[in-house]
Order: sequence, then C-alpha cells, then structure tokens
Amino acid sequence: MAFALTGRRGREATQRVSKSMEVFEGLKRAIMLGEAAPGETLLELELAEYFGCSQGPVREALLNLQDEGLVVRMGHRGTRVSDCTRDEAVEMFRLRHGIETRGIRRAVQRINDKALDDLRHYLAAMMKAARAKDEYALADFDRSFHMCLFQAADLPAVEPLLSRCILHNQRFKILRSGEQRDLDVTARRHESIIEALDSRNEEAAIGAIGHHVATIVDFGPALFEQPSHEESV
Repeated sequence: MAFALTGRRGREATQRVSKSMEVFEGLKRAIMLGEAAPGETLLELELAEYFGCSQGPVREALLNLQDEGLVVRMGHRGTRVSDCTRDEAVEMFRLRHGIETRGIRRAVQRINDKALDDLRHYLAAMMKAARAKDEYALADFDRSFHMCLFQAADLPAVEPLLSRCILHNQRFKILRSGEQRDLDVTARRHESIIEALDSRNEEAAIGAIGHHVATIVDFGPALFEQPSHEESV
C-alpha cells in the first residue's frame, strides 16, 4: 500500500510539473511576442481558469518567469509583466557583447565536431521556424545556438548571465521591430559564425560574433563603435 501511495504521489507530482511547464511556456510566449504587454497585471485565479488548472502550477510558472526577469511579483497585488526599456537593452547588449566575444576566443580552441554539428542543427531549426513564420520558435533555437556555442568556452558560472541577456535582447528586438523583421535573414546571420568556428579561425570568429551582436538592433553599431557591414534585422 505504501508503494502504491508513493507511486500515485509521484504521478501527481509529474502531472503538476507538466502543467506548470505548460503554463510557463504559454506565458513566456505571450510575453516574448508582446501579447502580454509590459506592465500588464497577471492574476493567478484568472490564469488558472484560462489554463484549466489549480493556482499551484500557475504560481510555480510565475516564479520561474520571475527568475528569468519576465515578470515582477508584487505579493497580494498580483504579478505584472516586466518592462522592456531601451536603457536595460543597452546594458544587456553591452554585457552580452563582452561575454560572447571573449567566450568565442576560448571556444575556438575547445569546440569539437559534435558541437559544430549541434550548431548546424540549431541553424537548420531556425531556418525551418523562419519558413513557418514562427518567431517564438526561431528565438528559442537562436538562444540554444548561442548557449551551445558558449558551452564550448567552458565558463559554466557565466552561462546564466548570457542566457538572460540573450532572452531580453530577443524580447526587446521582437517588441520593437513589429512585422518588419525578415526571419529568414535573421536565421542566416548565424552562418558566418559556424564558418569561422569550422575553420578554427580565432580572429574571424571574434569578428563574426561581435558583428552579429552589434547588428541585432539599429543602435548597435554606434553602441559598440564599429561600422555595420550588413543591414540589421
């Protein structure tokens, strides 16, 4: 009987985690795409009714979103979607640029064929998402591409900082670009990075990743004091 009870509790816990992830992904997509606007209040009861679950999974999802900086919890006043300001974007672009340009210098010497194959896989996934006009999926695979690349630098304590920077860079870009963004071009911007890594060319790799980050937004080239060699997308 004790084993059966434990098993049932285990199934309930798994179902709870699964529902929490469903709520988390649903809210994250809405926030990233601007469907849940900065400053909008999110109420647990309303979200529980919308997702067809109890408040527990909703609360867990909101806590995870808070950890990623996408919402701000305000106690009994509920939760609001975090702001997405230019000032914050500038600081995160600066931080990301430094992390990735220094990280790729280490990655060039350490990256192996499997990691390169993984990068090509993420590029192919980005291209597929672009053809499907799925900007959220494209951003997700883009984030996976950059984190896979940075893992080759072997700086695990820095990875959470980079992940957060990338996430908020993407959100800022999506919210500010509207429907003007060419998703196919956005995906293909990663090709030069793979080429430089594949040739183990350190200077080309640093230049490729630095230019990539600097041209994500229109103010990037001025921010990093380097000329733009391609149109930002």
